[in-house]
Amino acid sequence: MNGPQLLEQYAGRLVTRAGACFLGERAVFRGLDLHAALKDMDWLELYLFGITGRRFTPQQMAVLQATWVYTSYPDARIWNNRVAALAGSARSTASLGIAAALAVSDARIYGGGSSLRAIEFLLEARLGMERGKPLAGLVAAALHGGYIYGFGRPLSAADERIEPMMALLREHNLDRGIHVELAFEVEKILVGRNPALRINYGALVAAVAADFGFSPLEYYLFRIPAFLAGMPPCYLEAADKPAGLLFPLPCRVMLYEGAVRRPWQGTTPKT
Repeated sequence: MNGPQLLEQYAGRLVTRAGACFLGERAVFRGLDLHAALKDMDWLELYLFGITGRRFTPQQMAVLQATWVYTSYPDARIWNNRVAALAGSARSTASLGIAAALAVSDARIYGGGSSLRAIEFLLEARLGMERGKPLAGLVAAALHGGYIYGFGRPLSAADERIEPMMALLREHNLDRGIHVELAFEVEKILVGRNPALRINYGALVAAVAADFGFSPLEYYLFRIPAFLAGMPPCYLEAADKPAGLLFPLPCRVMLYEGAVRRPWQGTTPKT
């Protein structure tokens, strides 16, 4: 089927499995009536149902919700929260500031991008081991291509979120998942090479998601609001102060090594 024929099939109509709104009648969400079949569903459950089309156990839901709670830091110094706070300081709207902050949360090295690559590595490593490849070799090959996302932390060797998350996983008997155990095996190999390459929150949460059956894309979509709860407090606090007070830089701290002050050599426009 060529392009025009394919486009013609979709002209004037929406072909969807996601759902539809029938104004004045009902709303359908993945084949179920939103206001009847799904009316008692928790928001996070609905969000995950929309992404995966699957339901999760109460124990899994408790863990998945905690993955957001445990990284909700209302600290305006953090790279994405700073965007939300700057919006408040500049008197921009909260929606613009927080949307921008969520967008920069996709950072490749320490945001959603690293989380996505962490789950991709763990899934690929498990597949490689099922095919008979030793984990040490898989780790070495991944390191040869750069570094393994989810291990190591720029500002601190330890990650304060690991132990609370592991305690919650143990509480719900979810700490023995294949990918969680794999992540800690990878840590052992990496720490043997460099003691600073301990597991960080990105790898642990990616491992949990892999154990719960998430694909990389599903996990990426789930992680989008992960830092959201920490952003409104940063915006509000900055907006409550006089404009421009968030991290101002006086001229004296700026280091300039360019040309010295010089007269303007341009020509004056004729009137």
